[in-house]
Amino acid sequence: MDKAIVIVAGGKGLRMGGDIPKQFLPVKGLPILMRTLQRFHDFDNDMQIVLVLPEAQQEYWKQLCEQYRFSVPYTLANGGETRFHSVKNGLAKVAADVQLVGVHDGVRPFVSIDTIASCYDEARRSGAVVPVVEVVETVRHLQEAGSVTVPRGEYRLVQTPQVFEAGLLRSAYGQQYTDFFTDDASVVERFGHAVTLVPGNRENIKITTPYDMKVAECLA
Repeated sequence: MDKAIVIVAGGKGLRMGGDIPKQFLPVKGLPILMRTLQRFHDFDNDMQIVLVLPEAQQEYWKQLCEQYRFSVPYTLANGGETRFHSVKNGLAKVAADVQLVGVHDGVRPFVSIDTIASCYDEARRSGAVVPVVEVVETVRHLQEAGSVTVPRGEYRLVQTPQVFEAGLLRSAYGQQYTDFFTDDASVVERFGHAVTLVPGNRENIKITTPYDMKVAECLA
């Protein structure tokens, strides 16, 4: 086992307008989070899967696993105050001999196997990888005096999994937390290591709104 994935699922579902956290909502009869774990298990059934969940949600998750007879193996870690602290808790559960560690959003169940493979393959060469897709709409930069159009060809939309050499990621997460850390790449870059970009897949959406659920139903 030389690969691991830390799947972070700490959403409360506020933008969904319901009481059930978004990662537990069913899409075509299967909770989103189960679809996400299954996708990585399908990619490599020998890789270690670490699932990070808030303690308050873990009992409900276990009930769901029993209800759906979900059998993908995983290691459970407690969620933290922020995403940074949740990932750090997840990293603490990763086996010591793992060489490559990815971090993935629990509500991105449609990442392709090809995207996952590209991220791990490139991380083995460069040490730090982020999947991205092109910006297809016009982008404007908000300024004090108004806003201006910026060249969209110079920008990319970031996805997960973001994959890193294990020792690098552990060292980077030894830094003190700042609000600048919006994803794992920002943590690694602040530590001083450059990040390589690889193509993601357009279907790899982050499900956060009722509209996203409609798209997810179509993708499923």
